[in-house]
Amino acid sequence: MAAGIVEAAADEGLSAAQVAAARRAGRTNAPVTAGTRGYGRILRTNVFSSYNTILFAIGLVLLVLGRYGDALTSVGLGLVNAVVGAVQEMRAKRKLDRLQLLDAAEVTVVRDGVEQRVPAADVVVGDVLVVRAGEQVVVDGPVLTGRAAADESLLTGESDPVVKDPGDLLRSGSHCVAGTAHQRATAVGVDSYAGRLTLQARADTTEATPLQRRIDFVVRLTMVLVVLMSGAILAQAFLEGFSLLRVVQITAVLSGLVPYGLFFLIAVAYTRGAARLAGRGALVQRVNAVEAVTHVDVVCTDKTGTLTTGALRLDRVDPLDGTEPGPALARFAASVTDPNPTTAALAAALPGAPSELRDEVPFTSSLRWSGQVTTDGEAFVLGAPDVLAPHLGDPDAVADRVEARAAAGLRVLLLARPARPAAGLRGDDGRPALPDLVPVALVALSDELRPGVADALERFAADGVVVKVLSGDDPRTVAALAAQAGLDVGEPVDGSAVAELADSADSADNAADNAADRRAALDALVARTTVFGRVAPEQKERIVASLRRGGAHVAMLGDGVNDARALKRAHVGVAMRSGSAVTRDVADIVLVDDSFAALLPARTEGRRIIDGIAVSMYVFLTRVATQGLVIMAVTMLGLGFPYSPTQVGLTLLTVGVPTLFLTLWATPSEPDPDLLGNLARFVVPASVVTAGAGTVVYTVLYQGILQGFTSGRTPEQVIAQFQSYTGLTYGTDADFAEAAATLGAQTGLSTFVGLASFVLILFLLPPHRFLAAWTAPVPDRRPAWLVLGLTLVFAGVVGTPALSSYVGLTGAAPPVVLVVLPALVCWFAVTWVVLRFRVMDRLLGTDRLPGRVGQPPS
Repeated sequence: MAAGIVEAAADEGLSAAQVAAARRAGRTNAPVTAGTRGYGRILRTNVFSSYNTILFAIGLVLLVLGRYGDALTSVGLGLVNAVVGAVQEMRAKRKLDRLQLLDAAEVTVVRDGVEQRVPAADVVVGDVLVVRAGEQVVVDGPVLTGRAAADESLLTGESDPVVKDPGDLLRSGSHCVAGTAHQRATAVGVDSYAGRLTLQARADTTEATPLQRRIDFVVRLTMVLVVLMSGAILAQAFLEGFSLLRVVQITAVLSGLVPYGLFFLIAVAYTRGAARLAGRGALVQRVNAVEAVTHVDVVCTDKTGTLTTGALRLDRVDPLDGTEPGPALARFAASVTDPNPTTAALAAALPGAPSELRDEVPFTSSLRWSGQVTTDGEAFVLGAPDVLAPHLGDPDAVADRVEARAAAGLRVLLLARPARPAAGLRGDDGRPALPDLVPVALVALSDELRPGVADALERFAADGVVVKVLSGDDPRTVAALAAQAGLDVGEPVDGSAVAELADSADSADNAADNAADRRAALDALVARTTVFGRVAPEQKERIVASLRRGGAHVAMLGDGVNDARALKRAHVGVAMRSGSAVTRDVADIVLVDDSFAALLPARTEGRRIIDGIAVSMYVFLTRVATQGLVIMAVTMLGLGFPYSPTQVGLTLLTVGVPTLFLTLWATPSEPDPDLLGNLARFVVPASVVTAGAGTVVYTVLYQGILQGFTSGRTPEQVIAQFQSYTGLTYGTDADFAEAAATLGAQTGLSTFVGLASFVLILFLLPPHRFLAAWTAPVPDRRPAWLVLGLTLVFAGVVGTPALSSYVGLTGAAPPVVLVVLPALVCWFAVTWVVLRFRVMDRLLGTDRLPGRVGQPPS
């Protein structure tokens, strides 16, 4: 008896005073409410991230200064991304908060000697409960009196009821399917088995995918570089006496260099991928699971309900005594009071009329046999051959046949009859007992593989994905069935071997070296084994954990609550729609058609997302690096500051729109194992050349407008001509001349960088061999048409006075056109040569490094 649990007789139960004392002590069966983050914390984490905090501070200052457009440009994207992230997390929280393993129905307790119906939440430690057939067990505790058959499939995956006698433990979450028993509550609420499992299922285990981690690294690295650069530039601004407004504008531009829009693009790509998969049999409940599936290299799956339909089919009946066993089997199956999958399969294959029974012993997992005695004295027993064999005249008479059938993946049962016709099926105490038996027939049943399983496993193998089967059934049967599905099963392992190594490795009593050795032995066993049989839920979780320790990216497929812990532990949890509600709630992906093959489109869609985001990262980071280098170069030359916040808003057109379409149009391809390395190999040379050319454009325009295009012209004359180009009014003071020069140079720089950004897309996705300097041509012509369309739109913005003024440009002034167009031609030639001949790689010595993806055509 556990400490603090009040002893009470089964027929008396607790008194009212004892119940009140337990309630005051908080020892009630209250539903589990903890396990997930609160809404406030979710909101704070997403909205007030370190990056957003910087943006909001800049935006607040800009608002105070009346620069509303600049403020919106500075903080808008970050705020949108924060809202998207918060909404996704809150949706997941609502789903997990609803998760409960226990029903809210009332239960029967004995208090003060009287049976009472009370809500399950009002049960206290020490209560005596009356558990009847059809009711759920809501607390943990031993049986005091009576007997009950408990269906524990919700917890363990074992489909056969388990008989519970006095002293045996009834666990919360199971169901009583037969009998009546009195149970004492020893563990309630979060301390019960169902409570602990609920807490584990509710735990927030969301983790970033490899692509998300890479992007997060790039963004953090960019933030560090921007902060360092900002410190130097702002220090110079203070020394030169810039106004507060100018300092804030510079800060807004610098903060805009961080490619935060990549997170927004990921959200868009994930959402679109989830929508596409919904029409192909997979419901995505955690959006980044679409990409996570792509990285999976080990798939762990349950057998029943995942590889198989869960339905049994009669394969064959082998007569043993020279008589035709079909009629006897048909009557036996038709007469069963409580059919199970086995008798249902027999009844479907051998229809017959039921017999009137004098006695029946129902099948239980503890007995592993069932029997019937008809009113005319005919008796038959159907059960596991190894259980019935000791009662045969020759225990080895059917061993060879049984072994052969089991090796073929069949479930084998033995039909027998009592050697003495008058013998019953119970002992003197009324409990089931087997008499001496005569074998009548061997009954072989087969599991039905789900359609498409064999093809899916073959395609997984072709992709290099290892499949492991974790089942509660006999390892031999599981191995044979897995072999039928096309797996190379090797030597199957019983779950007891996993339990022994796992318990020893996790034990705090072991020395550290011994525990490490045990864990290494467990990891080696898991790595080399394909089929695990007789595994409990906690062993499935440990197998998944072992695979993760070995560096595998694991997906777990299951359909029962017993799979929930392993699903939560895996990188990707996948549930069958026909499975338990709890499993569906905790899963990242639900296969709505119960088709194992639906994971294959998910992998394809994930590759599409990775390819699209990778191209977007090339465009984004080249823009960021180019702007950063231009800002540093122009500032060092003492030519003012090359951007204003409104001009940075043009990146929506030059980067935001194209990357959005490129992400949506992406085609599936193998993930780049060296994405960051190849990004550097493209971004560094492309940004250096673009920034160099852009700095030249800015300098030429700045000096030309400030000093005049021809000798002998005064700044006033140049300003007057500039006013005729732009329609903007300036005075004749020298400060206004500098402002005009800055604006004209900024216009030329933004025009050049914008057009160059469009052309870089053609280098990344070349429609023709002429442009194939970085990689081979692609058949898709949509990116080329997109570049043409964006160029025309950009020209329209620059050429329309109202639009160009809104984004802080002068318009298509002749000096700008005369400088930008020749510079663009020269830039294209230099960039093509640098990318085609890997000039930067050769200079840095990185051309000999492995893992390069961007290769020019031969």
